[in-house]
Amino acid sequence: MKYNYYIADVFTTEIFSGAQIAVFPNAKGLHKTQMQLIARELNLSETVFVFHSDSPTAQWGMRIFTPLTELDFAGHPIIATAFVLGVCGELNLTLAITPLIFQQNTGEVSVNISAEYGKPTFVQFTRKVKATIDRFSPSDEELASFLSIPVSALDHKKYAPRLVSCGLPYLIVPVWQYESVRAAKFNAAAWSDSSAPQTAAQEILLFSPKTPFADADFNVRLLGSRIGLYEDPPVGNAMPAFASYLCSFDFMQKGTYTFSVDRGDAYNRRSVLNLEMDHKGEDELTIRVGGAAVLVAEGVMTVPKLE
Repeated sequence: MKYNYYIADVFTTEIFSGAQIAVFPNAKGLHKTQMQLIARELNLSETVFVFHSDSPTAQWGMRIFTPLTELDFAGHPIIATAFVLGVCGELNLTLAITPLIFQQNTGEVSVNISAEYGKPTFVQFTRKVKATIDRFSPSDEELASFLSIPVSALDHKKYAPRLVSCGLPYLIVPVWQYESVRAAKFNAAAWSDSSAPQTAAQEILLFSPKTPFADADFNVRLLGSRIGLYEDPPVGNAMPAFASYLCSFDFMQKGTYTFSVDRGDAYNRRSVLNLEMDHKGEDELTIRVGGAAVLVAEGVMTVPKLE
């Protein structure tokens, strides 16, 4: 069996930047075992398999695999899938904005695709999330020790460290300077010796409200015991927690906010995510995450039949 696939760089307009996602736009006939083997073979952060949906509301079904396991939800693949379906002609993008619905394992996701001359230029998806927020955090000395930064780098004037979970708990830590985010290195021994493991957070979202790039308002980075020392992984899945974190501060008045969040730097696959949130002071928060993508490669894979 032969299957066409495409590789897109997501949350960027520049090739070899952003996050690499593979998309199989017509995966009919593939079994879960085959999909997992394909994802392992490509060895990208995520590989998406697209099916025509049987749902009365969702047009397309998505199954998402890392090289190790299937994911029930992920944000980067939504951008990649919409972009690839538009590029390869599976979608008729005659309108300035085309709405559609994707079906992931966790449920349906509303998507808007902006297009020019029939080609996708920007993809945005909407989520409603409920966050659990805990103001407990390790001491400044502990934070500084397992992030390998000086205590003076931590920001307590406008923001503060908090534990935020929209399903997956993140310890969100603010610092003053972009340079502190880039210089941080996770110290596993210091983490284990601190009170941090008691928070149940497995990953730290370190951020600064300063960035040298004019198209971004925040620079963010994920660190933790499951992340390599020099890795700077995609942050799309952490955006619901980050939006909920921002809304947890009293100075954030009710209203709709739009931010741009960047990950990485000019030399490390920089991504730019557009983040919108409707802050109504309610338990449920509506967020919209959007970005661009660029096609990197396309190919055909021969997939053996299962015995």
